[in-house]
Amino acid sequence: MDVTAVMSEPSPAALVTDWDAVTTVCLDMDGTVLDLSFDNLFWLDALPRRWGEKHGVPADQAIPQLHARFDAKRGTLEWYCVDHWSEELDFDIATLKAEMQEHIRYLPGALEFLDEVRARGKRLLLTTNAHPISLDVKNRATGLARHFDELVSSHEFGVPKEEPEFWDRLAQRHGVDPAATLFVDDSVAVLRAARAAGLRQIYQVLLPDSTQPPRAALPGFTAIRGLGDLVP
Repeated sequence: MDVTAVMSEPSPAALVTDWDAVTTVCLDMDGTVLDLSFDNLFWLDALPRRWGEKHGVPADQAIPQLHARFDAKRGTLEWYCVDHWSEELDFDIATLKAEMQEHIRYLPGALEFLDEVRARGKRLLLTTNAHPISLDVKNRATGLARHFDELVSSHEFGVPKEEPEFWDRLAQRHGVDPAATLFVDDSVAVLRAARAAGLRQIYQVLLPDSTQPPRAALPGFTAIRGLGDLVP
């Protein structure tokens, strides 16, 4: 798919949702509702620099060292776990997140979409891999809980959204019917897992980080710039 075309004129399919068939809307947090720029700034730059300062490692060494350690855990629950990295790195990650919370913000169009879902009377769930500590910091910074019926972290289930077990447990514990669910995320691995779980309507966000160029569209999925594209 031509990403430039998607950016300039979203496909009509991305603007028309079969709302009558939807009872539940499940949204990713970082990169879908909230700007992924915060997480990229935190994990890829701020944390490595501060960790290096604490442990006497120059920034030009600390940054690639931590990036390699993060990549080794990519796609696992530990990758998203504040407790795991706080212990692994001997660093107070929660405090640094709180210090930087002024950088946390909604993506363009996100609040308008949340209002649209509410106006249609649909159940609205935040479904995130974020650790409860991260979720709490972002909720306090943005008031996320005011817009959702439930805030669901994959840490509740002990498996990330990339795994089939997450979707089974979401259905069982939170009464989510995949065949009547609209789902939006920016992660390729998560989108594929959602499709395998039978979710009815799935959308891929191409602009999860407002400071970065759009990502490539995933073949077979409906690509949108952001949630604003789903607002009539």
